[in-house]
Amino acid sequence: MNQLINFSRRHGLLAYLFLAPALLLLVLFSFWPVLFGAYLTLTDFSLVRPTHWVGLDNYRYIFNNDMFLTGLKNSVLFLLIVPCIQLGAISLAVLVNTQLPGIKFFRAAYYVPVVTTVSVVGIMWGFMFHEQGTLNYILLQLHLINSPLGWLSDDAIALFAIMFVSLWRGLGWYMVMYLAALQSIPAEMQEAAILDGANLWQRFWKITVPMLFPTIMVCTIMSVLAALKAYQEVDVLTQGGPMNSTFTALYYAYEQGLKHLKLPRGLAASFVVSLGCIGIALLCLRYLKPRHR
Repeated sequence: MNQLINFSRRHGLLAYLFLAPALLLLVLFSFWPVLFGAYLTLTDFSLVRPTHWVGLDNYRYIFNNDMFLTGLKNSVLFLLIVPCIQLGAISLAVLVNTQLPGIKFFRAAYYVPVVTTVSVVGIMWGFMFHEQGTLNYILLQLHLINSPLGWLSDDAIALFAIMFVSLWRGLGWYMVMYLAALQSIPAEMQEAAILDGANLWQRFWKITVPMLFPTIMVCTIMSVLAALKAYQEVDVLTQGGPMNSTFTALYYAYEQGLKHLKLPRGLAASFVVSLGCIGIALLCLRYLKPRHR
């Protein structure tokens, strides 16, 4: 028995030795920055004066700041794209999982936005959304609108235009994840259902969807986190305007921390967003558990 215990301890120590380089990197570049950042949110840290402990003053400041509250509201509104992007990605995955002519080109075309840089996407959609741009021209020719719309200059629709860009960029990524999940479903299950007389719709709801549930859970959590952390599209297309209508919580953190050099306030805003992300992720894990075993 003692020999077995010593053998297990030696192998456990060996395992930790192999893990040590990766754990060291995690400590240096993940855990330590988070802990130090949490400490800085409780101070008045500045590069030009001594640091003093201020407790929760930075959190009180951001929650009494209209800009941050507007950013929080817009970040929550961004969650509207989550069901759209998941339903769209599942539909596309089902489509590209077929053997239609040219389907490989279709797969690649939908994945191109994923690997395209945000700056290029912003320039492209900036031209598309311009009042004299392609989108207004098409809508005018189809007589769907009477005058050009200010997609990025109208505070009533600017946020939804950015949400559409995020939806467009994300579809290809989630499509590939769902496609991989679809191709991992055993063909025997579909064949057995066909022999039992199940039609296409019944097979989709009774076999495909339950088998996709683990992937649906992962993709939903990822898209929720991406929506709450919306920043890049806002920075490239509108910089929070017009009239702060596209200001998000993370963009507020960026402005406070890097543009105005109020690092503790920016970190406090980031931690609030992070706590929101963790809370919603836990809710997804709680209510989107796989229904099959």
